[in-house]
Amino acid sequence: MTERRTDRLLLRQWRDDDLDALAAIDADPEVMRWIGDGSVRDRAQTLMALARFAAAWSNRGYGPFAAEADGVLIGWVGLLVPTFLPEIMPAVEIGWRLARGAWGRGLATEGARAVLAFAFDDAGLDRVVSVCHVENTASERVMTKLGMHLDRDTVVPASGVPVHVYAIDRAVQT
Repeated sequence: MTERRTDRLLLRQWRDDDLDALAAIDADPEVMRWIGDGSVRDRAQTLMALARFAAAWSNRGYGPFAAEADGVLIGWVGLLVPTFLPEIMPAVEIGWRLARGAWGRGLATEGARAVLAFAFDDAGLDRVVSVCHVENTASERVMTKLGMHLDRDTVVPASGVPVHVYAIDRAVQT
């Protein structure tokens, strides 16, 4: 079983009993504000996301980790394939989604550092990107703390949402 520990987090594989906690996170309008079109997700959509996460791990050997702090699921941090942005493909994206109560404590950065190490050391990736809405300054701060650099500004074709694309190469990982 693939898992990573940091000072305050356990990044682990998903369990069946994670659905309720993740569904609550996905139903929070503030959490979802910068995700896709900003819509919240219902329980069925969250269940489908968990199935996609499991398939990613099975097919690629990486995906989103469940992020747990003090024994409580607070969201996820992990690796995804950003097919929603064809101009940067092929690519692997690092992303995160944390419950509002976990914001502002450096947990996204802490988890993302561990996932970047996993990406380069275990998954064998040479480059990782991260995509955020241009107004999502909190995620942009995480990206810069990870040592990522602005690769480009672009627009998501399906939604017209303007985004920043950050990148980091294995050779410059901090």
